[in-house]
Amino acid sequence: MGRLLVVDDKESIRTMLEYRLSRERHEVLQAGDVAGAQRALASGPFDVVITDLRMGKGDDGLDVLRKVKEAQPDAQVILMTAFGSDDVRVRALELGAYGYLEKSPSLAAEVVPLVRGALEKRQLAARERSLSADNEILRQELSGRSRFEGMVGSSSTMRQVFALVEKVAAARTTVLITGESGTGKELIARAVHSRSPRSDAPFIPVNCGAIPEGLIESELFGHRKGSFTGAQQDREGLFQAASEGTLFLDEIGELPLVLQVKLLRAIQERRIRPVGATDDVEVDVRLVAATNRDLPKDVREGRFREDLYYRLNVVQIRVPPLRERREDVLTIADHFLRRFAAEQGRGGLRLSSEAKRHLDAYDFPGNVRELENLMERAVALSTGNEVTLDALPSPLRRADPLASEGPLPQGFSLEAHLSAIERSLLDRALTDAHGVKKDAAARLGLTFRQFRHRMKKLAGEDGADDAEGDEPEPT
Repeated sequence: MGRLLVVDDKESIRTMLEYRLSRERHEVLQAGDVAGAQRALASGPFDVVITDLRMGKGDDGLDVLRKVKEAQPDAQVILMTAFGSDDVRVRALELGAYGYLEKSPSLAAEVVPLVRGALEKRQLAARERSLSADNEILRQELSGRSRFEGMVGSSSTMRQVFALVEKVAAARTTVLITGESGTGKELIARAVHSRSPRSDAPFIPVNCGAIPEGLIESELFGHRKGSFTGAQQDREGLFQAASEGTLFLDEIGELPLVLQVKLLRAIQERRIRPVGATDDVEVDVRLVAATNRDLPKDVREGRFREDLYYRLNVVQIRVPPLRERREDVLTIADHFLRRFAAEQGRGGLRLSSEAKRHLDAYDFPGNVRELENLMERAVALSTGNEVTLDALPSPLRRADPLASEGPLPQGFSLEAHLSAIERSLLDRALTDAHGVKKDAAARLGLTFRQFRHRMKKLAGEDGADDAEGDEPEPT
């Protein structure tokens, strides 16, 4: 869930986008012009800003973009347009826009995945900014085998990943990084770059799924003046911007087929041809690509070129999902807990034993990114010196520490486990009964007095049925 700002002079567009994005559980605010956007930005941080490129009263989406980047550098900006020139779009990308949306009948459907990608980029930028501000004590505590180029983990699977990064970093070999969303593929790409002889040269990341098909060729290879409407000057592409460094092509599986042919030629010949040029340009760049798609399946179904796949897949680094390296979960959770607690001036905050058991049992479909967001939430909701189970989201509270095979978790308590099950069932019954205790008791097959006794016991109160001051049994 993110905090979003929609800027458009047409109320119908703002309302439609707010309705669609609110269904994705985002908090959405509106502004009708640049001045309104400035006031909204002053009200607090935003994760993503969606702005029209051209509005009434001379307002310009590029002005919104500049003000967002000045006030909130980590916020991602998506521009909407029905008629902007390619040159203006390229200028927006140069100023730091995350991507573009065409105003079309499918706008409401297309905005959802683009916002999702922008949120992922926002979280990565915030993570890198926070890591750079870590204090020296934390750096020392997390150094050694459990830490590698900003990544935390000492499981055998991650040690294998780190070892493979070390081996391939020194070569010019093309690397393909695969793994589910949220596993840290860009961090692996940055590790390959920082451990390589090219570490002093640029690392240029580009999200192939965030750039419109009509712009991506110019974005990658550059263009010559007059090569298309709006191309008012020569412009270098990202291949040249990454000269002697590393070009990271994220979401490579989203690259259109026609561009796949040109990328293949660039890899094979180490030469590119800018849009509108007649001569090739030599490039010296290390290519690293990443995807969460099943590229072999895409090859079989004709969505991805087989020859390009083999050119990219010289060395493949698979980043395992968090559920395949459960022994890292508590180490990573503790890392994020310390970081967010330090940011909020709450040093010494720790995880309770019960919270640890449920973290161990949860599958984390969103992987490390989900764990990071979860720990930030837990720090915000915790009131004492411990993060208890109540501060964790309901899917994690429902995770059963005994569901997986193998030995009982270390520190397991049968009483605590049974109490957690009982508390969960009582809460569910109350929710289903809309807070009416008599109805909740009936749903559980209990009398009202039995239900009240169990509620008091779990709350740490006197559970005697004849205690003075008991509320009367409803009739």
